[in-house]
Amino acid sequence: MVGSLQSTMANTTKSQFLQELIARFGPLKRLERSQSLFEIGEEAVRVYVRYSRIHRRQRAFYGLREEDLRRLEGHPSVLCFLWDDQQEPLLIPFSEYEEVFQEASPARDGQYKVQVYLDPEGLDFYIAKAGRFNVEANVGWGAIEPLVKVGEKGPLPELSHSQIQTLLGAIGDAKGYDIWVPPNDRDKLDWSLTREYALRSSLPSGFESVSHILQEVDVVWTPKGSGQLRALFEVEHSTPIYSGLLRFNDVHLTVPQLCPRFSVVANNTKRNRFVRQLNRPTFRASGLSDLCTFLEYVNVTHWYNRVVSKIL
Repeated sequence: MVGSLQSTMANTTKSQFLQELIARFGPLKRLERSQSLFEIGEEAVRVYVRYSRIHRRQRAFYGLREEDLRRLEGHPSVLCFLWDDQQEPLLIPFSEYEEVFQEASPARDGQYKVQVYLDPEGLDFYIAKAGRFNVEANVGWGAIEPLVKVGEKGPLPELSHSQIQTLLGAIGDAKGYDIWVPPNDRDKLDWSLTREYALRSSLPSGFESVSHILQEVDVVWTPKGSGQLRALFEVEHSTPIYSGLLRFNDVHLTVPQLCPRFSVVANNTKRNRFVRQLNRPTFRASGLSDLCTFLEYVNVTHWYNRVVSKIL
């Protein structure tokens, strides 16, 4: 009975999505030998549709068939992840993760095991044996629209290390968190990008064993009125990815219950480097490989636009 109900919910959610897809972009066809691959528009955009119910700890679990992913290669395409009571679909351009899947490997059943974490601090996409990636900017129809040449947007501005720090702080402030930025970086924050928000004068007490590390983290979100830390962001603009991961690893090993979210923030060109470094034995053994998220600069901008403002 439970299985039948879940199947009905999956079919309903998927059907509603496909109807909206047709209404927005025109005729749609399903590819042969697959129940989940579809093609839309004159540009033959391919959409890989997957559904999951929400499980414990606000996670959704999906299997992506290696055979299906191969049929996306060389085509404008998106990965679509659906779940119940979703306001907008999660649509991830496959091209951004194609090399990541190549570096990882499927399970014995021929599927890549992936998860979506519906955290209050941000939506994360986890690929087993590869890493965890922030996908806040991929919520909504924007991923498909440029591919079918509907409402294509102009290029986003190139931002500096300090400007990325400024936007990350603004996102956290909009979500109701207190914000920490290292004192030496505060004069460099760019208030022309966003309204000025207050900064914590000190980090919460109780973390003296790692305070020398935490004080140098580029941006820290802390829940208001709480002695906890919620999210740590390291912006790797010119510094190596490895240095940020080592800093996070030291914090995680010393106080493993400290922070459920670590994010390396960098340009898209560093995504594959992040995957290789995060999968070193030392980070896999410590568990950091399952906790650390990669957040691309352009996603910070889209996230800011969606949560805070529309000026960028």
